Amino acid sequence: MSPTLPLAGHVALVTGAGRRLGAAIARALHAEGARLVIHHRSSQGEAEALARELNDVRADSAITHAADLMDLGALPGLVAAALAAFGRLDVLVNNASTFYATPLGEITPQAFDDLIGTNLRAPLFLAQAAAPELRLRRGLVLNMVDIHAFRPLKRHPVYCAAKAGLAMLTQSLARELGPHVRVNGIAPGPVLWPDGEMDGDLKTRILDRTALKRMGTPEEVAKVALFFVRDAPYVTGQVLPVDGGRTVGGF
Repeated sequence: MSPTLPLAGHVALVTGAGRRLGAAIARALHAEGARLVIHHRSSQGEAEALARELNDVRADSAITHAADLMDLGALPGLVAAALAAFGRLDVLVNNASTFYATPLGEITPQAFDDLIGTNLRAPLFLAQAAAPELRLRRGLVLNMVDIHAFRPLKRHPVYCAAKAGLAMLTQSLARELGPHVRVNGIAPGPVLWPDGEMDGDLKTRILDRTALKRMGTPEEVAKVALFFVRDAPYVTGQVLPVDGGRTVGGF
């Protein structure tokens, strides 16, 4: 008889889980026994492929749910989907994000609303919607922050401000939701390059500023997510950089 997986019986909702970091976190949680709600907005094909992959491993262990996180009215539906499919919700991973440059002088109200909305407003209101169920389960909110919440990235003032807000929201929610719900964050460094073209020399300069002199992997970030979910019952209100030492190597 095989041993019980550490997260067997637990249910996790991961936003933006169809691809990139969200998919890696979903796979890591699932491998430890969790059942998954895979949220997506535009990556329907990738989300459905991931759900098939996970269900092939363990039947009826993953569902997809489409929602625009800018629509606050849609957020309670994500929690309801978890309860309808699995009867509970133990972990909320606020991973979905938008990222693009907004140089001063070119910032539009639309870009401001989008970047603040996806990176700060949606995590707050989704946590609020999930809080009653998470309290019942003594659960966890895990926010994907960014090292640029602490050190600004040139040409990205709105994104950096949104992630700085998410870092403080992580601490604030830890106080609001304790003692029954833990709230922590992960601040990735150079793990995945942004979608689209990026200058090779710039990539080299960024990696040279890390203490480990290399790029990280989504799987390495996912291991830290597992730590918070599975192995850190006395840790709350913390944001852990996972950046190869970028924050000590200079920006």
